[in-house]
Amino acid sequence: MLERIRIFTGNSNPQLAKRICGDLGVPVGNANVTTFSDGETRVEINENVRGMDVFIIQSTCTPVNVTCMELLIMIDAMKRASADRITAVIPYYGYARQDRKVAPRAPISAKLIADLITAAGANRVLSMDLHAGQIQGFFNIPVDNLFATPILLDYIKKNYHDDFVIISPDTGGVERARAFAKRLDASIAIIDKRREGPNESEIMNIIGNVRGKRVIILDDMIDTAGTVVQAASALKKEGATEIFACCTHPVLSGPAIDRIKESDIKELIVTDTIPLRDEAKSCGRIKTLSVAGLLSEAVRRIYYNDSISSLFI
Repeated sequence: MLERIRIFTGNSNPQLAKRICGDLGVPVGNANVTTFSDGETRVEINENVRGMDVFIIQSTCTPVNVTCMELLIMIDAMKRASADRITAVIPYYGYARQDRKVAPRAPISAKLIADLITAAGANRVLSMDLHAGQIQGFFNIPVDNLFATPILLDYIKKNYHDDFVIISPDTGGVERARAFAKRLDASIAIIDKRREGPNESEIMNIIGNVRGKRVIILDDMIDTAGTVVQAASALKKEGATEIFACCTHPVLSGPAIDRIKESDIKELIVTDTIPLRDEAKSCGRIKTLSVAGLLSEAVRRIYYNDSISSLFI
């Protein structure tokens, strides 16, 4: 039934692509994505894609600029090979934090990446938990933004049976925390912080009652883990008994793993939108859930022109 579908992947997250293809019962497309000796990205598509519905699975994660170029060049290759429709499946959309001007003469890099993807020839974008919802409006092509909430909720309901307080690590995440808490019938609290610079933050205050409570810090991504670790420390000082954290995108760069190991966080729940490096895999506090099932169903619905939004009703 999926005879006109072709699924390809770059080098950012091939394991996720294999899981998606396994769920759909189709093979991973035959493509070589390598580099020339000077570092230029080189793409070879080794099968016919003329008139096909092509999906390119590529998270723009570390090394971000390399994975971005792989995605763009693969899209261009498919366009020039006369693919009927090209969908860029970007589980983690890099540069999403640069979605507005925060200072004079600052770029809006998230918009630039959107323009590049569109110019390369993508007809549609499928992503997950975009850092800012308005990024969908940066594209002049359809964008489907999936949510990992059902996957995270299912794990929490099965493994944590007591009442929790859901913690938003900043005011920008309140809407996400409120929606999460509503499905768990839980209360919420907010961390009031002041960001001093990129990857730096200072915890200022906790709005809400966490004394004697078990808490879950909820965020869309964790990068250097500075914010989440400081939040955990502040919550512990305010009397929280057990502290857990969950996020969709485990960027976990720089000192993140060491910080998590030394923190008050009992368990960090993440998804496989970004592959964990070896150091993170060996960290006993990190639990990885797969979004392959959700993405494969979204791919199937796009192929058949069915509703995506009904996945979350």
